[in-house]
Amino acid sequence: MEFFNSTIYFIITIGILVFIHEFGHFIAAKICKMRTEVFAIGFGKRLIGWNKINGFTFGNLPAEIDMQGHTDYRISLLPLGGYVKISGMVDESMDKSFVNKEPQPYEFRSKSTIQKLFVITAGVMMNLTLTLVVFAGINFFQGKQVFMTTTLGEVQKDSFAEEAGFQSGDKILEINEVEVDNWEQTINLLLLDKMGVDKNIKIERGGEIVAFSIDGKLLTDASQQKQIFLPLGETLPMVSEVFEDSPAGDAGIAKFDIFLSIDYQKLYSSAKAIEIISSNKNKEIPLVILRGEDTVKTSVIPGIDGKIGIRIGDAYTGIVEFETYGFFESISLGIEDIILYTNLTFSSLGSVIRGDIEFGSAFGGPVRIAQFAAHSADLGIVPFLRFIAMLSLTLAIINIMPFPVLDGGHFVVILIEGIIKRELPIKLKIAIQNFGFIILLILMAFILYNDILHL
Repeated sequence: MEFFNSTIYFIITIGILVFIHEFGHFIAAKICKMRTEVFAIGFGKRLIGWNKINGFTFGNLPAEIDMQGHTDYRISLLPLGGYVKISGMVDESMDKSFVNKEPQPYEFRSKSTIQKLFVITAGVMMNLTLTLVVFAGINFFQGKQVFMTTTLGEVQKDSFAEEAGFQSGDKILEINEVEVDNWEQTINLLLLDKMGVDKNIKIERGGEIVAFSIDGKLLTDASQQKQIFLPLGETLPMVSEVFEDSPAGDAGIAKFDIFLSIDYQKLYSSAKAIEIISSNKNKEIPLVILRGEDTVKTSVIPGIDGKIGIRIGDAYTGIVEFETYGFFESISLGIEDIILYTNLTFSSLGSVIRGDIEFGSAFGGPVRIAQFAAHSADLGIVPFLRFIAMLSLTLAIINIMPFPVLDGGHFVVILIEGIIKRELPIKLKIAIQNFGFIILLILMAFILYNDILHL
């Protein structure tokens, strides 16, 4: 079931992102009066499609068909991207049948440099637009939950937090001489602001003020890892999913149940709950659960693997304030979010290049996208939309990089042609595309290998 859900949400996520990106190229080409021969979701063999000449058809179109300037809208075999085939352009299709013919007014090669650059960057602009619409929409319609605490919960042994010098119950007062009063501000200043730079911390511990410094590399590593750097204070472990035919299901445990105690031990984090459960294999352990406003007592017997068949997280139980924003303020905050995540992406890339963090920890491929998509969807429509927006931003950033096959690579070639006032040789452009495509395939294989390695 988990594999099925991940696959479905992966297809939905990639489908949305690819459609938005390619629609940007498509509509820009139409505005510039270029012919679009194919609008494809996916690569490789045509599975199903529609055009004005044939209507709906399965499989590949006949090679000799005259489309008369119409577009074939299709879904292809490999759901890892898409493309818009524009007449008179060397692209992913590697089509060069037009080379020995006179340029036509509707072809890409006949248009001005400005029009070409507009078409080639339109996909990235659509991805950025989607990201901004989602971020601004969430700010406008939902506002923001602000957890009004800077107090740490249980700091786990050998965690980033312990290595940095934090202890359970510490209340963070200042980060680099900036006073903090909520959790989001704390995390942003600590992990996202000025990545790689040492941070000076002032905390309250046992009624005393303590000051210390944290190494910037440690903070960079923490921001990239799955392990949470700081456990939020005032939290309790909450069940986010109960698997079928599991000990938890037999014990009557339900989704959104909050564990107050396990085996008579009071809890403050999901990590502690997992530790107690996994250390009691095949033993009956009593539970006290908060379900809505009711307190429920039950017991569960973990399997030989030390699991009871649940997905668990941490629920904040402290003071929450809600901030609401107007239309223009929501857009402004959306732009700030884009800048923040863009800086974080380039910081991550820089850390990988410097060797500070592993490639597989910073970047994920199809498997991890599927997992994150399913997990965000389980949390609700807003987390799922936020995930899509962040992935859309990542797609925009990657695509605009000056690498062959990507939009940024096309951008550089078009710019060079505009400067020298003539087209580069077709053979050279095909060679550039082939080189880029091979490198991209190798990179995708490496990313997929890392995905499987980090499962």
